[in-house]
Amino acid sequence: MGVGHGHGHGHAASRASDRARLRWVLAVTGSILVVEVVGAWITGSLALLADAGHMATDAGAVVLALGASYVASRPGGARSTFGYHRVEVVAALVNAVVLLGVCGYLAWSGIGRLSDAPEVDGAALVGFAAVGLVANLVSFLVLSRGDSSSLNLRGALNEVMADLLGSALAIAAGIAIWVAGWHWADPVASLLIAVMILPRAALLIRDSGRVLLEMAPADLDLDLVVHHLSHAPGVLGVHDLHAWTITSGMTSLSAHVTVTDEALEQRGVGAILDALDECVATHFGVRHTTFQVEPASHEAHEDLGEIH
Repeated sequence: MGVGHGHGHGHAASRASDRARLRWVLAVTGSILVVEVVGAWITGSLALLADAGHMATDAGAVVLALGASYVASRPGGARSTFGYHRVEVVAALVNAVVLLGVCGYLAWSGIGRLSDAPEVDGAALVGFAAVGLVANLVSFLVLSRGDSSSLNLRGALNEVMADLLGSALAIAAGIAIWVAGWHWADPVASLLIAVMILPRAALLIRDSGRVLLEMAPADLDLDLVVHHLSHAPGVLGVHDLHAWTITSGMTSLSAHVTVTDEALEQRGVGAILDALDECVATHFGVRHTTFQVEPASHEAHEDLGEIH
């Protein structure tokens, strides 16, 4: 059996950079949350309160993402042989579920206010929402320069994106109220915020679920993997192939590879393993691999068990 190891140091450096970005965003989010809560109280705006409530979930999401990143960086123990990388994926899933809860609250409150929209101070709403817009834009730019493949960071980025759009809609509602007296614009804006959050939350749940269910990565064609491995020198066949994701950007692959007895005798197991590792690393970018090399004469004696 042979194992090819990945690039742990590069992943650790990426995590450290992401944590620095998340800490910065947490400071900005916490400050603007206070401003928007005060603004919602002064103006009576549901849209601004919705944005403030979402900012509160953002702050929690960033704290969760930070904590998950620190835990994921810990070395694995005797029982946790893959380490704690999956904590980041669980954090992303929790963030997505919280986003769905925010959607439900905004939809319920917005629909309730459509029939009897209260008066809102449009000018003050524009001012407070503008402050939030600038802060969210800065946070978005900071996070968008991080590791785009990280589900954990994507969860926090999705929260900030929703806040950015929420602030823009709150400004639009404030202008409509201020200029034209359209007070129903406030609950409509809160409903639109809910509609925009929903698909991002659903996508994050889908992607997190794929990792936790250990499904093969969507961008990895397993039939093509088998094709490439089967054409390596001396290989007769490939079976019991498994591919899964430990955490974002860390794909693992294992397979049983049947080779001719002559190839084993002439080249040795080491050379064959090197060829298999190089094959999947070059063509598919997968560097955490485990191959069980089996001589053709052993094939009749193989027992894979019930689950394979």
